[in-house]
Amino acid sequence: MKRALLARYATLFASPSSEPMAFQNGMLPLVSRTFALTIPQLPSELQPVVINAYLLCRMADTIEDEPTISAEDNHNIGLAFLDVVQGKTPIQPFADNTFQRLSEATPDAERKLFLHFPKILHITGKFNQPQQDAVFRCIKIMLAGMAQYHAIARADGLPSLVSLQHYCYCAAGVVGEMLTDLFLEYEPAIACDRHTLYAQSRSFGQGLQLTNILKDLWEDHNRGICWLPKDVLARHGVDRSSLSRDQNDPVLAAVINELIDLAHASLLDGLDYALSFTGPKLRGIRRFCLWTIGLALLTLRNIRSSPGFSSASEIKTSHTAVAGLITLECMLGGNDALVRRLFSSFPAAPAASAVAKRRNHGG
Repeated sequence: MKRALLARYATLFASPSSEPMAFQNGMLPLVSRTFALTIPQLPSELQPVVINAYLLCRMADTIEDEPTISAEDNHNIGLAFLDVVQGKTPIQPFADNTFQRLSEATPDAERKLFLHFPKILHITGKFNQPQQDAVFRCIKIMLAGMAQYHAIARADGLPSLVSLQHYCYCAAGVVGEMLTDLFLEYEPAIACDRHTLYAQSRSFGQGLQLTNILKDLWEDHNRGICWLPKDVLARHGVDRSSLSRDQNDPVLAAVINELIDLAHASLLDGLDYALSFTGPKLRGIRRFCLWTIGLALLTLRNIRSSPGFSSASEIKTSHTAVAGLITLECMLGGNDALVRRLFSSFPAAPAASAVAKRRNHGG
């Protein structure tokens, strides 16, 4: 028993490499299977800053998800995290203190990010000012929004679909905006105006976040968190306090299917974003977006097929399905019409009412 515990902590404290960039690259597949697959499709010039930004966002999310930290402490730690990221306060005291606050409920890989925080920020400091500004803006909005909504979700649950969509913006829509800033800094001549790209990128991020909320529904429920909006639940006659893993509950399935439609509609707006990137120089950006959207759509298809699922592992996308998606994208990725047809086919075409609701609520 003692030997196993020592081995576990030896793994935790080991770094994939003492070199910051190699450490960063080695950490990505440990914290995200999806982005470990999609980020390497980006142009090589963009990969370091996008990986770095993702790891910083993941650290912000880790702070908010830690079950032993109160909502008030979460807010204060988040503010301290932002100060450290922006270079206003020393790194090491914050990294040490936060690492000690994280319980074993937090995955080892995420704890390791705090243990080796100086390596991550060493890389952040190497980016140019527009890149740093984009990352800092994203982290600032994300932390403020997550602190606000996590407290609500832990207590009574989100009151409305509007609040859910705003949370999705803070958690991921703003990441889409950051990516747009980074992409435009890489290639200012992208043939679409910034306002349109921003709007599409918000939908891209919000669709991904809503997909994750649905996928992690029961894991969050176990932690006393519910992201399903009260007004949607009430419309279907569901009370948050009565939520349970009833695999034959058609009412809960109706709630889930309504939110699947909304996520799908947002992802199809995100598809417009992906298809804005044309030409050889932007092919990697296009592929990154298409693969990311496609993987989310496969998850939604799995949820649609099994609305009575009781854990995320039951709706995990198979390696075969992932390989099939990649093969199809490689074959069709340059043809906008065929890509639209493929991506609109699963999980199912969103109902017109779902699209209208999303637009009316500013999604």
